Amino acid sequence: VQLQASGGGLVQAGGSLRLSCAASGRTFSGYAMGWFRQAPGKEREFVAAIRWSAGTTFYADSVKGRFTISRDNAKNTVYLQMDSLKPEDTAVYYCAADLRITLSMIRLPSSYDYWGQGTLVTVSS
Repeated sequence: VQLQASGGGLVQAGGSLRLSCAASGRTFSGYAMGWFRQAPGKEREFVAAIRWSAGTTFYADSVKGRFTISRDNAKNTVYLQMDSLKPEDTAVYYCAADLRITLSMIRLPSSYDYWGQGTLVTVSS
């Protein structure tokens, strides 16, 4: 399984960005796909996740209502639409994938075996 994240950049507070995670190497039915972020000096934290087959979505409280995770089956790609960005959203964002993650584990980085390289999001005030 290979994951390729892209779409990061510099944006002003209140702006928007869309991150993409292109997945390859197998079909992703049954997988959970997650977005995590890590700010300097902080631990990696959960942002959002989606169960590929059902399309069920999960969000961290800090991004609920501002971020939207979605997937495109035809392109094997997961997106993270980020609106109303805040300076505290500044971090390196990572996409991750794994098979058969239970609901209780979906927010934990340790649940995911496959990770893409990070993409930097910087939100200026």
